[in-house]
Amino acid sequence: MQWETVIGLEVHVQLATKSKIFSGASTAFGAEPNTQACAIDLAMPGTLPVPNEQAFRDAIMFGLAIDADIAHTSMFERKNYFYPDLPKAYQTTQLEKPIVGRGHVEIELADGSKKSIRIHHAHLEEDAGKSLHEDFHGMSGIDLNRAGTPLIEIVSEPDLRSAEEAVAFARKLHSIVTSLGICDGNMSQGSMRFDVNISVRPAGSDTFGTRTETKNLNSFKFMEDAIALEVERQIDLIEDGGKVIQETRLYNGDTKKARSMRSKEEANDYRYFPCPDLLPIAFDDDYIEQIRQTLPELPDARRDRFMEQYGLSHYDANIISGDANVARYFETAAESDAKLAANWIMGELSARLNADDMSIQDSPVSAEQLAGMIARLKDGTISSKMAKEVFDAMWDGEGDADSIIEARGLKQVSDSGAIKAMVDDVIANSPQQVENYRTADEAKRPKMLGYFVGQIMKASKGQANPQQVNEVLLKKLNELL
Repeated sequence: MQWETVIGLEVHVQLATKSKIFSGASTAFGAEPNTQACAIDLAMPGTLPVPNEQAFRDAIMFGLAIDADIAHTSMFERKNYFYPDLPKAYQTTQLEKPIVGRGHVEIELADGSKKSIRIHHAHLEEDAGKSLHEDFHGMSGIDLNRAGTPLIEIVSEPDLRSAEEAVAFARKLHSIVTSLGICDGNMSQGSMRFDVNISVRPAGSDTFGTRTETKNLNSFKFMEDAIALEVERQIDLIEDGGKVIQETRLYNGDTKKARSMRSKEEANDYRYFPCPDLLPIAFDDDYIEQIRQTLPELPDARRDRFMEQYGLSHYDANIISGDANVARYFETAAESDAKLAANWIMGELSARLNADDMSIQDSPVSAEQLAGMIARLKDGTISSKMAKEVFDAMWDGEGDADSIIEARGLKQVSDSGAIKAMVDDVIANSPQQVENYRTADEAKRPKMLGYFVGQIMKASKGQANPQQVNEVLLKKLNELL
């Protein structure tokens, strides 16, 4: 039997406000545990929440960016449940009147096809704390610094049909929120977390299968792997005569294994009711229009501009423009040469960042340093091979390109007289190779140049300009024919 996969995403986006959604406590990442959780975050008796206007502005910006309906009146409910990192035993969230209504996000797949993914809604809510399970010898620690941090939860319709589509959708959301500046996009720090709802059904069927939810995925790779694993598990289970149980699952990206967390045979009763401490919040058309006027350049528009302004291919522009931080890095590095900058960012820089599990914001090589190195590569001061050595040195913190080139004596030999002398010397000392070249078939001669080039580069300690070497060498050898 042929099976169709059905996927819907719930995406938690941590907003980049300086303070929490209902208090003035800091949202800065990395503080000592429980040093940024105030009495309001913990709902201590006698405290009252005060809404953070910036969180609402950020949510409205997102809604406008996806062409969604914006609620003119938005309200909060209490979602009641107990969990160790939720000490007040409820979460302030939105149910009946979320701030962002129906919208859509267009994704582009590897084959160039496009698909519109419907957004059901996006609502504001406060984050919970964090349970820490390491280094506590069989116990868990609770860090409440994150409690009260503003989130928007983006809920898609079940329009995704493969892991590829799900990852493309998640990447597009990441690109949108980072372009808007409402989220730093740092998934390793929990700035974006994905809950993936997955089911399978016979191809051609209109009836949804029983779905499972895999929670708290914080990388695109983990999402792709988790979806593939769960789809295979569900198909095998059904084909063996079993039934998929509605449950919440967890995926471990290190072991590449998933496990059941809890069953969801019956809907949880969260006893939602309107938050008695927060009045409904109204937005008029002028307020929303003012926010619309502040929208920055969005990913699709940036991709088109990169193609026109910098002459990048659609493929290169799509990758470079997809992450706002990468795009900003590129525009600085492109001052010397846009195509070379794109090649280095997508090639060597990307490989290094991935190997060290770093984001481009943490790159040891700044955009200005890369631009300086590209300038020396373009003006012939260094060769491509030398550029790799310079890049490695910059990565290790040895300074900018010019200082590294000077300290290591890496200047490329481009003096025509010096190169001619080296070519003449190698030809004079290689009579047999010259004779072989002279008597060889014309089709074989290009491959025989490698010996001569190698000897010249060895004589120059790798510093001769390869292009000039090839030009002078070919001319000299052809004179001997």
